[in-house]
Amino acid sequence: MVPWGLPGDPDLPRGAGHGPRRRRRALQRRGHAARRALGRRSGALEGRRRAQGGGRGPGASPGPRGFAVNERPHRSGVVALLGRPNAGKSTLLNRLLGQKLAIVTAKPQTTRSRILGIVTREDAQLLLLDTPGFHASEKALNRALIEVVDDVAQDCDVAVLLVDPRHGWDEAHEALRERLRARHTPCLVVSTKADLRAPPEDAPIDLALSARTGEGTRGLVDRLVELLPEGPAFYDPEQVTDRSLRFLAAELVREAAFEALSQEIPYETAVEIESFDESDPRVTRIRATLLVEKKSQKGMVVGKGGRMIREIGIQARRGLEELLEKQVHLELWVKVEPRWTKRPNRLKSLGYH
Repeated sequence: MVPWGLPGDPDLPRGAGHGPRRRRRALQRRGHAARRALGRRSGALEGRRRAQGGGRGPGASPGPRGFAVNERPHRSGVVALLGRPNAGKSTLLNRLLGQKLAIVTAKPQTTRSRILGIVTREDAQLLLLDTPGFHASEKALNRALIEVVDDVAQDCDVAVLLVDPRHGWDEAHEALRERLRARHTPCLVVSTKADLRAPPEDAPIDLALSARTGEGTRGLVDRLVELLPEGPAFYDPEQVTDRSLRFLAAELVREAAFEALSQEIPYETAVEIESFDESDPRVTRIRATLLVEKKSQKGMVVGKGGRMIREIGIQARRGLEELLEKQVHLELWVKVEPRWTKRPNRLKSLGYH
């Protein structure tokens, strides 16, 4: 696996309430949390045992002979958001964070990478992992996305299995729940879109919520905290992700392309950030390349007279300027790279791991 936060990347955004400029100055806190979120649990668990057995953690008070006595145990761990495409995983992540981190479109299978969102409160820190929707496919890209889901499901402390009430409960949900049960991983089955439809009667629903309105989300967090193991916070309380601005910029460009393009083209398009220049305090200059597999696709992405690529650029720039809170000069290029969706090494280099 390639680490999420790459050396030299721009600083990471922080939590809501402190302004985008302050969020962008946040330093990355790697160590145990990054390893844990990537599934490398041994180092994190060792750190957790040391923290519990030794020094004072949050909520601890001095006890006899210098030992810490926890009046209110602090809990922390990885929570995997799992479900079919368009079940509402990314919308729920954004709602719990109180700001946009994961891109959301009306098209299924928008999420391609595992995305870490950090929710911190006085008694707990939840490391929320948004994942691609699980489905069956023989394409290399889709197989890579399914591997992401499998890895996260195996290494999380708690799983949230989201069920879209419009489509109900099926064998894939049941199989995943059984795999989690075999690993003794706590799993909450959650019906989404409660503002639109009642939970499916054939599903073993633990609770229902609406990520769009926020209904039921507070109750979900409370239930998750109860299920998490005791442990220290792994990240600064104000940090909301370990993803870099470079990654978020690529996602915003990809979101704009998903919204603008039709049929299968969005699913065969990737975005690479070639340069991210913040040397001028007044404007950030970003150069990005949209990868497609065929020459005919390049023509569609560019559009007649460059109309389509301009539309993608306009929409992406709006999101980037909102994120960075300053002017953005966005330069977009389109490049044909045959079979990029079928080459595992290329998929990893693009962050689909």
